[in-house]
Amino acid sequence: MGLFSLVTGWPGPSGFGSASTAEQVTDGVDAAHLTAIITGGASGIGAETARVFALRGAHVIIAARNMEAANNVKELLVKSNPKAHVDVLQLDLSSLKSVRAFADKFISMNLPLNILINNAGVMFCPYQLSEDGIEMQFATNHLGHFSLTNLLLEKMKETSRSTGIEGRIVNLSSIAHLHTYEEGILFDKLNDRRGYSDKKAYGQSKLANILHANELSRRLKEEGANITANSVHPGLIMTNLMRHSFLLMRILKVFTCIFWKNVPQGAATTCYVALHPTLKGVTGKYFLDCNEEKPSALAREETLAKKLWDFSENLVKSAK
Repeated sequence: MGLFSLVTGWPGPSGFGSASTAEQVTDGVDAAHLTAIITGGASGIGAETARVFALRGAHVIIAARNMEAANNVKELLVKSNPKAHVDVLQLDLSSLKSVRAFADKFISMNLPLNILINNAGVMFCPYQLSEDGIEMQFATNHLGHFSLTNLLLEKMKETSRSTGIEGRIVNLSSIAHLHTYEEGILFDKLNDRRGYSDKKAYGQSKLANILHANELSRRLKEEGANITANSVHPGLIMTNLMRHSFLLMRILKVFTCIFWKNVPQGAATTCYVALHPTLKGVTGKYFLDCNEEKPSALAREETLAKKLWDFSENLVKSAK
């Protein structure tokens, strides 16, 4: 898309650009036949994604750690749209036990599952380990979503087979995937405190989001499953995600204000990739400003994606 398009909002080949909103990119879409899970739907672009999905008629499951905030979002959505069909389930992505409990609860509800939006995340955390003993940004942003996706994948396959409707999985990554450790993923030093960088650890987790979507896409295509998997960069948006670096980001925004989006614009690429009919069959791609973009060379490495998949599987197994 280029710097000019980013700054001006000039639309790309899709007809949309950085200035497009989630409502605009889903205009005319009827999602009344769809059920979607949105992680981190209690605030920021997750809440806006939930609002627009509900507006288009989808049955929305907000998966969130903060149940009070999630229920407040549900109340607001129903108040503004009495036809909104919204449920709330608790999910702490930093805990694999919580991920399993969420998946069990959802499956017990005997609902279809058409769309999974892996949106939740943490950013620039001080060094800490999850309850499973894994570096927190990697645990929350990647491993929790990796486990959740695998636990729900059979339900998505069943839904696509029985309905004939394409399933879609969207991983929220970031342009920050460009700024990671030299090796890309620190497989042997994931929990190394001495070499920890909150910025590079975040970039590592966002690189993992793209690699996960790419490898998942490859496996689903090989299997012939009617499900796509893609990753997106939502853009620079001031949300609760930046709570660990709020002052720094406020200062940065003063000097880079032309690059920042509001929340409706930030949710646009997610909603576009998840709902737009022109993306039927499009999989294993990375999107920015509602248009396909080329991620970093590391993000395109098939061997790295396969290695991350095996590494993640082993981490999940060891935590049981």
